[in-house]
Amino acid sequence: MKREGAEPGDELEDVGVLIEEEEDLIRYGKTKQCNRDYWLHKLDVPKRWFWHFYAVSVVWNGLLLVLSLHLKLQNQSYPQWLTYCLSFLCGMQWDESQVPQLSTLLVQLFLWSHSLRRLLECLFVSVYSEGVIHMAQYMFGIGYYIILGLTVICSNNFLDAKGFGSLFHQLDLGHLSGTALFISASLLQHSSLVTLAMLRTGNSGTVKTFVHGVPHGGWFELVSCPHYFAELLIYISLGLVFGGLSLTWWTVVSYVLFNQALAAQLCQEFYMTKFEGYPRHRYAFIPFVL
Repeated sequence: MKREGAEPGDELEDVGVLIEEEEDLIRYGKTKQCNRDYWLHKLDVPKRWFWHFYAVSVVWNGLLLVLSLHLKLQNQSYPQWLTYCLSFLCGMQWDESQVPQLSTLLVQLFLWSHSLRRLLECLFVSVYSEGVIHMAQYMFGIGYYIILGLTVICSNNFLDAKGFGSLFHQLDLGHLSGTALFISASLLQHSSLVTLAMLRTGNSGTVKTFVHGVPHGGWFELVSCPHYFAELLIYISLGLVFGGLSLTWWTVVSYVLFNQALAAQLCQEFYMTKFEGYPRHRYAFIPFVL
C-alpha cells in the first residue's frame, strides 16, 4: 500500500533501506560494506569481541558438564532451575530420572573443549583489525551458546536407553568415529586460523599489518574458508557421537551449514573483488562442492 503523501520513487527507496539493513545483519568483519549509513555504525561492536561468545560458553557449558557428571556418577539431580529450563526447551516435563548417557557427556565435553580452544585462539592467535559485527549478531552469539548447551542435554532424551550401563560398555563405533573427526576438524580449524594470523604477523609473531591478504597453503588451496568448513565438520562429528539419532542435533548442524556457507560465500566475494589475481579455482566452503 502506498503511503499517504508519498512521492514517486519513495517505495523503491524504502526497499533499498530494508535491503541495506538486512545485509548489515548478515555481514561482519571484512565483508561489511564501506558505504553504510551513519546510523548503522551506531549498532556496531568490535569483531574482536568474538571471545565473549566462547568465554560464556566455557563457563556455561562447563557448568552443565559438571552437573551432568554429578548426576551420572553421584546420582545428584539437576538443580530445579535447570529442569525448568529443560522442560521449557524440550516442550515436555523433564524426567528427573533421565541419566546422561556417554554420548551426551562426550558431546558436552567436546563442546566445552571446542569453546576453550576458540577462546584461547581469539585471545592469543587471531589478529583483529577494526572489523565490526552488528549488535544483533553479538546478542545472538551469546544466546546461541547458552541454548546450545541445553540442546545437548535435551538430545539425551532421544537416544537409545543405554544410560544405566557403565560408560565403558556404552562405547561404540559412533563415539570413536565422531571423536576422530572432531580431533581432525579441530586441528584443521586451528591450523587455518594460524595461517590467517600469520598474514599479519609473519614468522616473528609480532603484528606488522592489519591489511587483508590472500592465504596460501594447506586447505586454503582448495577453499577460501577452511576454518568455516572445519566448524561444520566439528558439528557433524558431534552428531556422530550422538549415533546419528538426534534429529534435534542435525537441525543444529543444518543451521551451521547454512550459516557458515553464507559467511564463506561473502568472504569469497570479498577476496575476488579485492584481489585481481585471487585463485579462481578455489571453492568458497566445501572442497569440490561449494
